[in-house]
Amino acid sequence: MLISDIEIRLCRLPDSPMADSEMRNGIKSNLEFLVLTMKTDDGLSASTFGFAGRGARMAGEIASTALKHFFLGRDPMYREKHWHDYRMEDRWWNHVPMYSYGPFDITCWLLCAQAANQPLYKYLGAYRDRVPVYGSSLLLNTADEYAEQARETMERGWNAYKLHPPGDPAFDLKAYHACREAVGANFKLMSDPVAAYSFEQALKIGRDLEKLDYHWFEEPLYDESHHNLRELARTLDIPICGAEVLNKHPYSVAECISTRVFDIVRADVSWSGGITAVMKTAHLAEAFGVQCEIHTSIYHPLELVNLHCCAAIKNTEFFELLVPDSHYDFGLKEPLKIENGLAILPEGPGLGIELDWDQIENHTFAVL
Repeated sequence: MLISDIEIRLCRLPDSPMADSEMRNGIKSNLEFLVLTMKTDDGLSASTFGFAGRGARMAGEIASTALKHFFLGRDPMYREKHWHDYRMEDRWWNHVPMYSYGPFDITCWLLCAQAANQPLYKYLGAYRDRVPVYGSSLLLNTADEYAEQARETMERGWNAYKLHPPGDPAFDLKAYHACREAVGANFKLMSDPVAAYSFEQALKIGRDLEKLDYHWFEEPLYDESHHNLRELARTLDIPICGAEVLNKHPYSVAECISTRVFDIVRADVSWSGGITAVMKTAHLAEAFGVQCEIHTSIYHPLELVNLHCCAAIKNTEFFELLVPDSHYDFGLKEPLKIENGLAILPEGPGLGIELDWDQIENHTFAVL
């Protein structure tokens, strides 16, 4: 089985509720993404979404020039060889963005799962067939909005709620307190300020989060701020969670685990380097008795790949979905199945749910 063709679609979703949304720095960001399709010489085909940063054209050109030629003619069964070969190729002046390799690795796994007539999670080696879900906020305008969303998440039967606050310590503390008051003492809450704080601010806020019984404190500083993160992890009782934006998983994560930079590490199929990277990082963490929590990949076709990984990993507690989840619920012919707060794995071969090609066609503006 050899890869005979690779198609890269550049897509834009202008009618999404997130189109032209403002990021923390006030810059507008359209919702653009890639759809990558691999075909083999024996008639198999597999497709996945790919992250595109601030623009699909740049992401697509990089994927086409730096990775497409690398995978053409290769056997998707040799994923481990491709992983090590491309690690060296990337070192020799490719230096692609951290999200570039993932879609190619994912499609190799999907092709092989399809060839084995197995759902991806069972091809990986299943641990379970349903995973607890938590809701993860976008940036909201008031503390009350966070509190209301936390309450709604709890009332849906989901298992936890994570705030992405604006990064102003005074505002954020109000939101943390408002959410705890809204959901009571027994519902799990997490904080992810996305590297917004100084060490001193993170230490003070971390102590408040401990009093509020928050479940973890995620990326309070930049993930590469190893010295100060290690000191936070040493000083605070609340677990410090991070590593989602460290490049070169699992190698960059190994030292962070062994020297206790983080108490919990993060990985996902989009930013960490595909399924191969997620499983390597999760198994590395497991060997140290550390949780590897899977980070959102935003678009539901990629979230489904994350879900398959979650179901094949013992040391991950949750499956993360951004809320409102309707903002990203596109690209699949069927919605993700969630019952009683648990995401249920599909049983079809490969991804298990077909992509919505009518929608993809309608939102493609170029093909490479």
